Amino acid sequence: MSMEGFAPKAVAEIRLRLAAVKAEGVRIGFAIESGSRAWGFPSPDSDYDCRFVYVRSQRDHLTLFSHRDVIEFPIVDDIDTGGWDLRKALLLALKGNAVLVEWLKSPIVYEEEAGFRDRLGALLEVIMVPEKVAQHYIGLMKQHQPENAGAPLRLKKLLYAIRPATALEWMRQTNFAKLPPMNMLECLAAIDIADDVRASILQLVSVKKETREMGEGVPPSSLTEFLSASLVRYSDLSGSFSKDQVRDKNMQELADRFYLDEVCRIRP
Repeated sequence: MSMEGFAPKAVAEIRLRLAAVKAEGVRIGFAIESGSRAWGFPSPDSDYDCRFVYVRSQRDHLTLFSHRDVIEFPIVDDIDTGGWDLRKALLLALKGNAVLVEWLKSPIVYEEEAGFRDRLGALLEVIMVPEKVAQHYIGLMKQHQPENAGAPLRLKKLLYAIRPATALEWMRQTNFAKLPPMNMLECLAAIDIADDVRASILQLVSVKKETREMGEGVPPSSLTEFLSASLVRYSDLSGSFSKDQVRDKNMQELADRFYLDEVCRIRP
């Protein structure tokens, strides 16, 4: 996906920040845009959410005092830039946290090291267990669920509940065999869902794309009913997933080997 519509100054500032990271001897595997722009429902004043995965040098690992596992920059002029150490990213992925695989699937790329995303993607195909990822989305859906279906709320926030609910529906309809697309509209296009729910979601996205401030309002009943039904359907889903300690151990060993290989890889 192109960066058409992105402010050139914002993109230039993000790339300056990434260059500052690399100037400290840190490899950046990839740097992408996350948030609403990559999820498929940006607004004219959406923030820039650059996220990256990095690998420290062997020397950085041979120290008594460990480094933080995140690199963050102050948020200035709606530009939010931050990255995870590969170790942190992999440990979270093993738990089913979908953030890493979402970053990997982002269509908006600021920069990447040749071959890194392919290598990481091949690993995630093996170690990302869909059942665990489903639990991640269940947690997100619960976190953003409207407290009172009939009360006004920030309509922008409603999309933060709809996105994981849509991802869960996509996973259910594919028998939890694989991971959903990052873009919510891609999930929506691929699932069987009530026409009024689909229309209401698309209308909400359309309004957000055209309006700087969506304001508050009472959400359409079709959406509150969809979210309530999703909460009922998926809240207890985790109990139906079987645990496999042998599988988990194998996944940990694969991730550990990948991490060591990347730390020892000659800098490109």
